[in-house]
Amino acid sequence: MTTAKFSNLEEKTIELSPSYKLPLVLIIAAVPLFLSIGWLGIAIALLGFFLWFQAATIRLKFTETALDIYRVEKLIRSFPYSDWLYWRIFWKPVPILFYFREVKSIHFLPILFDPKILQTCLEQKCPLEQDKQTEI
Repeated sequence: MTTAKFSNLEEKTIELSPSYKLPLVLIIAAVPLFLSIGWLGIAIALLGFFLWFQAATIRLKFTETALDIYRVEKLIRSFPYSDWLYWRIFWKPVPILFYFREVKSIHFLPILFDPKILQTCLEQKCPLEQDKQTEI
C-alpha cells in the first residue's frame, strides 16, 4: 500500500507503508566512517542493511482492537490497545524510534514506516490521556 491510500483513517485495518529513510541514512553515514575508522563503518552499514531488510519485510497493521505486526503475510505478534499504557515517537525533527509500553512490557521499534501516518493512527486508535503523559 502507499501512503496516499491512508487518507481515510476510518478504515477497519490500516497498513503502514515502509520508509527506507533511516536505513539509507545509516548506510550513507557508514561510508565516511569506514574510510576513517573501518570497523565502525562496517558495523553501521550492517545495521543499515539489516534495517533495510526489516523495512522490506515487516508490516504494521492497525486494526480496530490491536496493532498487528506481520513478516511478509504472516502475523508474528499482536498488541491489543487495551493493554497499552503509553506510547511516544522519539525525536520529532527526524523520527527514529517508536516506543510503547504495555501492562507487562515495553517495546522499542525503529521508525521504518511513515512517521506521520504512524502518529495519526496511534492518536486515533490509542489516544493518550493527559494523566498518563505526565506520569511517565
